[in-house]
Amino acid sequence: MSTETGVPLRRRSNSLNGHHTNDVAFDGTVSSMESIVKKTDDGYANVVGKASFMTWTARDAIYVARVHWIPCVFAVGVLFFMGVEYTLQMIPARSEPFDVGFVATRSLNRVLANSPDLNTVLAALNTVFVAMQTTYIVWTWLMEGRPRATISACFMFTCRGILGYSTQLPLPQEFLGSGVDFPVGNVSFFLFYSGHVAGSMIASLDMRRMQRLRLAMLFDILNVLQSIRLLGTRGHYTIDLAVGVGAGILFDSLAGKYEEMMSKRHNLLGNGFSLISKDSLVN
Repeated sequence: MSTETGVPLRRRSNSLNGHHTNDVAFDGTVSSMESIVKKTDDGYANVVGKASFMTWTARDAIYVARVHWIPCVFAVGVLFFMGVEYTLQMIPARSEPFDVGFVATRSLNRVLANSPDLNTVLAALNTVFVAMQTTYIVWTWLMEGRPRATISACFMFTCRGILGYSTQLPLPQEFLGSGVDFPVGNVSFFLFYSGHVAGSMIASLDMRRMQRLRLAMLFDILNVLQSIRLLGTRGHYTIDLAVGVGAGILFDSLAGKYEEMMSKRHNLLGNGFSLISKDSLVN
């Protein structure tokens, strides 16, 4: 087995390494078209002979399907959604956007629309959860000297503002606002992507790094509940929530790379004020 491409497959001995070419010598003395064509054909043969797919066998295919079934499932998904994309009739320009999350939460939307007090209570609880996220993220920097989560949140909210302004999605007609919801006061807000979800992910990922697993699980559960509520109130589209999860992971990773880059580029530990403490570099 060889793992040089990242996916273990059986390789023939001459598949990638040690494969010698037999190009026809061309020193300028041969001028016939037959020699040029032969050299070209041999070159194609060498390229094809070196190609990875030339070494694949049925046994390799079975191995990949059995061991690497997750990317195989996604590969099937690529083919399936290619068919969907080429055959799906798009929503007319003057229609409301279609959102599968809105379809799944129609009953919740009706309940909240008929019970303004319940909508207010849930909005207040969600705002408390946002305050919990914010407090934790700022606490890790100010009290624990670990700025990664705070840097990540700064990256995330700035990019969210840029994207939200660049493509402004229409507020759903069934939107159920509340004066105690975040942003407080029923003010306008960017839909893409969800800062609620991304902020929760940033906090949860930091908790996992610090082995605060029960607290991280609690945040994940609350994140799911707030996502359902946001769909029910039409406060976000499904795509906003899904990208919010990815944004939290992405910007947490970028903040970690930023810390590593700055620690290598500058000796911050002994040069005046530093965002990064010794403990944060260890973790």
